[in-house]
Amino acid sequence: MNNNNEKSNPILKAEAIKQIPEKKFSHPFNPNSEISGASLSEAVGLQRIGFHLAKIAPGKESFIYHSHEFEEEFIYILSGKGIAEIDNEEFEVEEGDFMGFPTPSVAHHLQNPFEEELIYIMGGERREYEIADFPHLQKRMFRNGNKIQIADLDNLKPFM
Repeated sequence: MNNNNEKSNPILKAEAIKQIPEKKFSHPFNPNSEISGASLSEAVGLQRIGFHLAKIAPGKESFIYHSHEFEEEFIYILSGKGIAEIDNEEFEVEEGDFMGFPTPSVAHHLQNPFEEELIYIMGGERREYEIADFPHLQKRMFRNGNKIQIADLDNLKPFM
């Protein structure tokens, strides 16, 4: 992220995008999570929204079934097919399909059980504070800046 006074070029040409080194990410709670791709938003210095070109190999998954309390999120399929689990239902998604998750969001997750790579754009807000639920695991994540805490939903207690 560009947090200093250095100016970023606001135009990212197609050839430059191809040169951005791909990063891999796996969600620590999902052993089948494996995404590769590039952050286009970081390349142009955006700090409050994320915009990423992402790929899921055949047989792999995005992150983990989750919902957001504050950060809106979206996915746009560029090529391939996938299965989107949204609010406990499964939907086949393919090239040209768009998914948007306003907050508080329903739980969602993306999988690629098909033979070809699934390529998509994902993005959303980057707020200082976030709460996300992982319904299948019965866990809640609290994020305050870079500090992340996880709690079991059945251990949460009301303040008063």
